[in-house]
Amino acid sequence: MSNQNQNPFKWRHFQADIILLCVRWYLRYSLSYRDLEEMMAERGLNVDHTTIYRWIQHYAPELERRCRLHVKFTTDSWRVDETYIKVKKEWVYLYRAVDSQGNTLDFWLSSIRDGNAAKHFFLKTLSAFHTTEPRVINVDKNAAYPKAFNDLKTVGKIPESCELRQVKYLNNLIEQDHRCIKRLTKPGMGFFSFETAWRTIQGFEVMNMLRKGQLQGVAKGDVGGQVALVAKLFGVAA
Repeated sequence: MSNQNQNPFKWRHFQADIILLCVRWYLRYSLSYRDLEEMMAERGLNVDHTTIYRWIQHYAPELERRCRLHVKFTTDSWRVDETYIKVKKEWVYLYRAVDSQGNTLDFWLSSIRDGNAAKHFFLKTLSAFHTTEPRVINVDKNAAYPKAFNDLKTVGKIPESCELRQVKYLNNLIEQDHRCIKRLTKPGMGFFSFETAWRTIQGFEVMNMLRKGQLQGVAKGDVGGQVALVAKLFGVAA
């Protein structure tokens, strides 16, 4: 195990619990980095907003990585869709999937929206630790999905018995779920690089999964349990 895994907060100027507090709040609520700077100032802590930005860039993907193996298994009915995120004043595509219960299956940020992007996302979702082999995949009328679906079925990546449905109303569930992620991206007024967006979105998504009760041992609405789990994953006393 690397030293970083043993102590992910080594050489940091602030205590681990303060860093995790800022990371959790930024990824969970619609806050800007300057909002958090002021909130920490109320606690008597002089934390610059650029420091909080660096914490998010470092710890958001790490939080997502540490949570992955603790996610509960999902159902075999998928809802797949993409939404738009602004990066450097340009729109990019956030591919997302939820199951029939509204639980997040997976997500992926892409600069393009075509058959190859859809195929990549299907493969990423199929290989996720917590996803169940799909019985049905619901998508919208985007022509890229049937092509990607058929290509992957031909090579045996998607089960022969799996059905693709292009019925828009069936995807209302995921369109509603998009709103949570879109709401979180607004305070930052867009991202300045693709890498910055992807690192941050990994954190937004995994905190959304935690909020929805998708991690083992923590029920939806159990805020204390959510705080304790994040602390435990990073080896910090809650």
